[in-house]
Amino acid sequence: MRPEETVELSQLPCWRHLSQERYREMIAGLIQEIEADAAAERKRTGREPFGAAAILRQHPHTCPNKSKKSPAPRFHAATKAARTLRTAYGLFLAAFREGTERFKGGDRTARFPSGCFPPGLPFVRA
Repeated sequence: MRPEETVELSQLPCWRHLSQERYREMIAGLIQEIEADAAAERKRTGREPFGAAAILRQHPHTCPNKSKKSPAPRFHAATKAARTLRTAYGLFLAAFREGTERFKGGDRTARFPSGCFPPGLPFVRA
């Protein structure tokens, strides 16, 4: 026989301002949406969920037969447009490094990208 577990649920911080009744309605709406999405996915793929017995038969340390091997993206974004941030950051970094090289080489008029601070100069006693 498996030991009994107790799970304590706390209110989502983004909805703490809601009344208990409204909060329950919002949670119920989320659950209905998740269930509808899952039902649509099952209908589309023809796959059924494992069920409790099948899940309990699995060893908890078993690895999947297939796994995604690609590295994680440097930036997680919801849209392709937002992923261009990586390119923009690369351009910013290149401009900053070029400005730093010139600045440390003695060119005090070296240009840096907008919104950044030039590197500090070494301390020299008077």
